Amino acid sequence: MRMKTILTGSALMLLFLLTGQLSRAQESHIGRLTGSANRGKDLYRRYCIFCHGVHGDGRGDSAPYLDPKPRDFTAATFKCRSTPTGSLPLDSDLYDTITRGVHASGMPSWDPLTRQQRADLVAYIKTFSSRFLEEKLPAPIEVPAEPPNSSESIKRGGELFQSMNCWACHGKEGRGNGPSAISLTDSKGYPITPFDFTSGPRFKCGDTNREMFRDLVTGLDGTPMPSFSDAMKPDQIWDVVHFIKSLASGGKLAPDQAKAQPN
Repeated sequence: MRMKTILTGSALMLLFLLTGQLSRAQESHIGRLTGSANRGKDLYRRYCIFCHGVHGDGRGDSAPYLDPKPRDFTAATFKCRSTPTGSLPLDSDLYDTITRGVHASGMPSWDPLTRQQRADLVAYIKTFSSRFLEEKLPAPIEVPAEPPNSSESIKRGGELFQSMNCWACHGKEGRGNGPSAISLTDSKGYPITPFDFTSGPRFKCGDTNREMFRDLVTGLDGTPMPSFSDAMKPDQIWDVVHFIKSLASGGKLAPDQAKAQPN
């Protein structure tokens, strides 16, 4: 009788723990917002299902016509994150992607939805992968203070752009036409085009210098773009950021260069 009581108690404890984990996986937490997967399900079916599919596997009715392909949520592999390469994104990362959209893709900004609705969508998206239930979320990467943007920084960044072989994919001038570009594929085997840094001030995962620094550290999971956290020091990464931003501005001069120009 005692053994039966112990086993029953253990089973109840296990059920309690599993229920608690499932509850957390069915929610999202962005600041003071708590998103609900139950509410998010209806929103997903209304706004997201056509690209990402009923099962969240990126095989919606519109998927064959999109390039790049819609994200497969079942793999829980996301480009835009503040967490180290290979790890899950934070709820706030998914929320920011839904809010911002993904530039140069079929993913628009869903900023017209309320903040609560976007939080609910995050909660529902997480239900497509058991990784959100099984894995502990890592801490976000740290972005150190940005040093001044100068002509020297841009020059050093340009040299690193070459020596770190960024040009092999993005091209010598950053136009996305490097020698490797034609053969690149994403993690699902679909062809993928390197980003053209000269196309303007907008980027996939955010437009600020801090966001670009973050992307160079985390890498864009699911794509050939790796993390450079072990390959470059923070100051070097900032130099590359400044160089890439100079390409995006059409070769616009750094502040110290601009001041030196005659009127």
